[in-house]
Amino acid sequence: MSLHSCAPCLPAEAPLFTPQDEEEERQFATLCKALGHPIRVRILKILATRATCICGDLVEMLPVSQSTVSEHLRILKQAGLVQGEVDGPRVCYCIDPATLGRFKTLAGSL
Repeated sequence: MSLHSCAPCLPAEAPLFTPQDEEEERQFATLCKALGHPIRVRILKILATRATCICGDLVEMLPVSQSTVSEHLRILKQAGLVQGEVDGPRVCYCIDPATLGRFKTLAGSL
C-alpha cells in the first residue's frame, strides 16, 4: 500500500484567525447543529416551498408526533432559521430568509 501526500492547501504562513472569524464559525456551527436532524431539514424544505406561513398543516406532513414537530420547530426558531408568529391559538411558521441567506454565505466560505 502506498501513501500519498497531499499538496499543501495553505501558504507556508497562513494568516491568523480574527475574532470575526471565530464569531462566524460559532454562527455556522450553531446553524449546522440546528440542521443536524433529518426532520428539521425536511421542515425547512416544506417551509421553503410555501409562499405563506404554515400552522397546523406541518404536523400532518411529517411522520412524527405533534410534540416532536414542536420540539424541532423550537430548535429551528432558537437558531433563527424559522420565525413563529402567533395567530390566535396557533403559531404559524415560515423561514427567516436573512438567517438562511447567512447560512448559505457561511457554507460557501468553506
